[in-house]
Amino acid sequence: MLLSALAWDFWSFALFRMVTGLGIGGEYTGMAMPILSIKHVTSYRYRRPVAFGEHRMMLRPRDDDDQRLLQSDLEITPKPQELAWGRDGFGNHVGIAHFADRSDELRFASTVHLEYAPNGFHEGAIEDYARIYPFSYIVEDWLRLRRFILPLSLEPELRRWSDQFFRNGSADTHALLVDMTRTIRQTFGHVARCEKGIQDPIRTVALGSGSCRDLAMLMIAALRSRGIAARFVSGYLHLAQEEHQEDEHPITGGNTHAWVQAYVPGPGWVDFDPSAGVVGNQNLIRVAVVENPRDAIPLQGTWYGSASDHLAMEVAVRVKAALNDRAFMRSCS
Repeated sequence: MLLSALAWDFWSFALFRMVTGLGIGGEYTGMAMPILSIKHVTSYRYRRPVAFGEHRMMLRPRDDDDQRLLQSDLEITPKPQELAWGRDGFGNHVGIAHFADRSDELRFASTVHLEYAPNGFHEGAIEDYARIYPFSYIVEDWLRLRRFILPLSLEPELRRWSDQFFRNGSADTHALLVDMTRTIRQTFGHVARCEKGIQDPIRTVALGSGSCRDLAMLMIAALRSRGIAARFVSGYLHLAQEEHQEDEHPITGGNTHAWVQAYVPGPGWVDFDPSAGVVGNQNLIRVAVVENPRDAIPLQGTWYGSASDHLAMEVAVRVKAALNDRAFMRSCS
């Protein structure tokens, strides 16, 4: 007997919950994974109607073991002549839009719902051979991870800064990663930096401050300099304490954010947020994982006009827990 597409989706949905809702290797032990709703609005305003070139979007969260995209809607004004979605080499969702119409405003409004299971990082999950650093990745892992292991910097200043986490060149792997994450949070200032690009890790050390993406790249550079695979993650931060402000501010309670994943034999890719000192994926929703931050920009494109035509860019993000799973499932049926 063949299942209909709807029935098959229901049973795959239920199986996904039963398997991943147990929080194997993590902190979440409920049978049902919570559902999060994310709204991300970006608007550009111009003095007069201008023409638009190609725009590249990374707005849809990834489909990973601990998060699963349920529904995704994107409203673009003016409506693009062509909109295509695909995946890059890392499995990230990438949208490409082309426009025919001119306008004095370009607006992207993304709304997604996803299942999400908070996971931690437990020492017992690490393979025996990797519990003490230095360790070597097995050949199969090394071939997959090589691009994330090659050092970003060999500057002695970076080595001197990271020496504090090692004793005679060795360390407990779990303690090393947790201590580095929390030390960056405690000893560096987390600042909003509007300049494009990433601050050099050596400059971050010298200044003692940086944006979330700068602090992430400092940790990535330090880990790679020691042969530990690490990659850059961009996505959303759920600010649960701000959800009550929604009535006053229609789009609040979240931010775009950047953090780190390190590959640990056993648990695999583990999330570390050095700007918040958080270990595990608590309140973090992944949109893109990349080797280089330039490949994880949420929205980028071109427009044609004079520089004085551009008036403003506004970005608003809201991440909140859905009221209840059944209500959402009814809305999707």
